[in-house]
Amino acid sequence: MARVVVVGGGYGGASLARQLDADLDVVLVEPKDAFVHSSAALRAVVDATWQDRVFFPYDRLLTRGHVVQDWARRVSPRRVTISPFESIDADYLVLATGTSYPFPAKFLEDETEVAIARLGRLREALARTERVLLVGGGPVGLELAGELTAAFPHLHVTIVDRADDILTVGDYLPELREAVRSQLAARGVEFLTGAPLAYPPPVDVGIHHPFTVETTTRVPIEAQMWFRCFGARPMTDYLDEDLAAARRPDGRLRVTDTLNVVGQDRVFAIGDITDLPESKRASVAATTRRWWRRTSGTWSTADARRRGTPRHPSGSCCRWARTAVPRRWSGTAAGAWSWGRRRRPGSRVPTCSARRSRRCSGESDASRARAHRSLDAARIDDDP
Repeated sequence: MARVVVVGGGYGGASLARQLDADLDVVLVEPKDAFVHSSAALRAVVDATWQDRVFFPYDRLLTRGHVVQDWARRVSPRRVTISPFESIDADYLVLATGTSYPFPAKFLEDETEVAIARLGRLREALARTERVLLVGGGPVGLELAGELTAAFPHLHVTIVDRADDILTVGDYLPELREAVRSQLAARGVEFLTGAPLAYPPPVDVGIHHPFTVETTTRVPIEAQMWFRCFGARPMTDYLDEDLAAARRPDGRLRVTDTLNVVGQDRVFAIGDITDLPESKRASVAATTRRWWRRTSGTWSTADARRRGTPRHPSGSCCRWARTAVPRRWSGTAAGAWSWGRRRRPGSRVPTCSARRSRRCSGESDASRARAHRSLDAARIDDDP
């Protein structure tokens, strides 16, 4: 039986590993002890009841394969090295390590208990904070501003961005920008656009500590806490020389139409680390199994009955207008991971009324859906 080693247990990696578990020898290499549902992380910043919707232990993800909780320290086309004394041979290799991103949109901690403790300290500090600085006016910064002002109405939030407006990176309609800006402004959020910070605050993100900074145009900003809401970085620095030859200067990997790493016939890359010109969304994970069957040549009888031409998984993501949300680890003997296509109940994200306002603007349904998906599911792609 062919062995597939999946490096990275995020949306794409965990979904692919689970879906191939019944047919192949699957090994998932992931340093964290639980899947982190990043799309729900910002709500957990202000609501402790959301923590169990963010962290999902890997212990019931696979039934035949297994999860190796460790870092992939060096990866070659047919081997994953996790220590000087331990490595895993692979017939097929899938790279799905995604991107790193500043806290609290993503977590540096590998242990769930440590990450939850950090969230608890953050909520306690926010309760006694009066002014918060958010650096970055993309989807993450705007959603975090909405969560903070909804949960802590006393907070004065300032958003700084070097661009002249918010949401300048990505396919966002001008009307959507205006709707989000007006809703946040009604909550007292202050926007300082057109100039970056002259220097960063002298304290780590999420720590209560009074400070004063200024923009390059010498506008002073006083706050007691700040968050960096930009800076997604592809995690591909573990590749050996053969695989690193396909790495671009920004860290992303060059891939073919079938998601093969360029120059490799049995090494694939999925998700945020690829150089495909697409919006990286969690919903794409739902199509990974069908993509694998077509690109690796390991078709089953049921797969053979399906029709259509091979294409990478993002080709199907337009069918989804909502983020794929992991609802639970199934209680069945199979231990499969159930995915749902539902929005978070009672969401306070300010894009909700922006969504309603688009219905009266004369835009097509397709245009509205494109804009809404961009904010709801592609939050982690934003840059300043």
